[in-house]
Amino acid sequence: MENIREQEEIKALGKKVKIDIDGLEYEVPEGMTILEAARMFNIEIPSLCYLKDINEIGSCRVCVVEIEGSRNLQASCVYPVREGLKINTNTKRVHRARRSAVTLLLSNHHRECTTCIRNLNCELQNLADNLGIRNIPYSGEMPDYGFHDNNPAIQRDYNKCIKCRRCLAICSKIQECNVYTALNRGLQTVIAPAFKKDMNDVTCIMCGQCVIACPTASLTEKESINEVWQALNDPAKHVVVQTAPSIQVTIGEVFGMPLGSFVAGKLVASLKRIGFHKVFATDVTADLTIMEEAHELVERLFKTPEKLPLLSSCCPAWVKYAEHFYPEFLPHLSSCKSPHEMCGALTKSWYANKYGLDPKNIINVAIMPCTAKKYEAARPEMGTKDFQDVDYVLTTRELARMIRQVGMDFKKLPDEEYDEPFDQYSGAGVIFGATGGVIEAAVRTAYKIVNEQEMDVPDFEDARGQRGLKYAKVSLDGKTITVAIAHGTGNAKKALEMFKNGERIFDYIEVMGCPGGCVGGGGQPILSARDYKKISLDYRHNRADALYNVDDTKKIRRSHENPRVKQIYEEFLERPLSETANKYLHTTYIKRGKFPYLESET
Repeated sequence: MENIREQEEIKALGKKVKIDIDGLEYEVPEGMTILEAARMFNIEIPSLCYLKDINEIGSCRVCVVEIEGSRNLQASCVYPVREGLKINTNTKRVHRARRSAVTLLLSNHHRECTTCIRNLNCELQNLADNLGIRNIPYSGEMPDYGFHDNNPAIQRDYNKCIKCRRCLAICSKIQECNVYTALNRGLQTVIAPAFKKDMNDVTCIMCGQCVIACPTASLTEKESINEVWQALNDPAKHVVVQTAPSIQVTIGEVFGMPLGSFVAGKLVASLKRIGFHKVFATDVTADLTIMEEAHELVERLFKTPEKLPLLSSCCPAWVKYAEHFYPEFLPHLSSCKSPHEMCGALTKSWYANKYGLDPKNIINVAIMPCTAKKYEAARPEMGTKDFQDVDYVLTTRELARMIRQVGMDFKKLPDEEYDEPFDQYSGAGVIFGATGGVIEAAVRTAYKIVNEQEMDVPDFEDARGQRGLKYAKVSLDGKTITVAIAHGTGNAKKALEMFKNGERIFDYIEVMGCPGGCVGGGGQPILSARDYKKISLDYRHNRADALYNVDDTKKIRRSHENPRVKQIYEEFLERPLSETANKYLHTTYIKRGKFPYLESET
């Protein structure tokens, strides 16, 4: 599948030219950079600041090559190919220049590799190893810029920043939050929020895309592993864990399994061996979210059309983006909590009562693809005066570290089942993890509510794929509605501006804060340029395809058919949008403004 997409991309580029790389002739699309041309043929040119289509600035000088007829070495990531170009990627001069560039970076880098969270998965470390750098002949300045961790989601260690500007590029070009800027000049340059404010005090949406983009440990998730171990070791606590749909197709990558491997059974087995008392599937409450949101959509369509478009609310990064940049749309946001918060709320109410447990002694741990889920779990709206719905959120990466700490061979674990009563889920709950999955799942149920019959074909192909902004039409009882699907908050901005300007009228908009949806979340395994030919959306395709494959094999593919969802309504919630459902499954939002640090000081 990936090779087919690459061939289509190359074909779309048009005219071909012949170039020479290290004495061999290749035919490549005209205008492509030398770096991409080389990687087409598995010729590895190292890079550091480069992110395909996002950060192509040629600043780190690690990707330099020698070009016949050119006096200076050229950065291959920004140099376009042309007919007859002769390139040398592995000369003595090139090798010396690359070593010098990396050595200079290391000379004032805080080299705490053995205790660093990115040890063995750090691009700077990998480059130093590949280039054979064994000592640093000179020492640069070692300023102490401090360590920022005043928010629940993302930590910033400025001492490990190499000024590659990848975080700045992805935040401004893809997410369009513009949190980062270059402060000061020369050796004093720091890539940071304005006035070096903490992430909590600016318009950061905690999505973690900057963490994924960072080649070192300058940006990391705020780790909660020790707190979870402490809870597991407390005999007075009943510790349950829930796993988001996308984790089932991403955790295997960390342990050497192919991209998109479906490992739900091994995931459950690993969590039981770690010591959790119960292992739940967040997919069940994803089905519950669909029940509530689909009924909310139908109610707005036929009773309160002034509250259209309905905006999805399951992504906390997107919700925070709306609170900062589009507060006028907050009344349009679905009031549904996200699936993991619903699971947490039900665990400490319905589940606690059902099994005779004191909710104050229940610790709910959520394994999520997202750093923003850490922030969401800490929101005061997500709980009661006595406890939060979810106590701790671990990213996919954090869970992988816990599995390694226990010493398990993940690939050899048996397949085990989720625990009752959050164990059975539909295909609709699974596809939540991919962009377009929420709307596709909601349409399946909304169609049943309005038309009083099932869709002939549950697949909603117009909702699928990695296009940044997609549109589709759905017929509900003779009424045609228009839906939009955006992933990456920059695309959400486009959709909302279109609606504001009257360019397009939408009835329902799904937004996922991260490109690709949860499969591309800021807490997912970090892929490096060393492991993959290019950093693009390709790996998200594989992960999303795996979720759709699971959906295809499910006997139950609609949320309203899930027997566990029916049970929860019969025993506790009564019906969608009931008073009890509103109490436990719905929430409110806050207008935050574009300059929160100024507003907090006034």
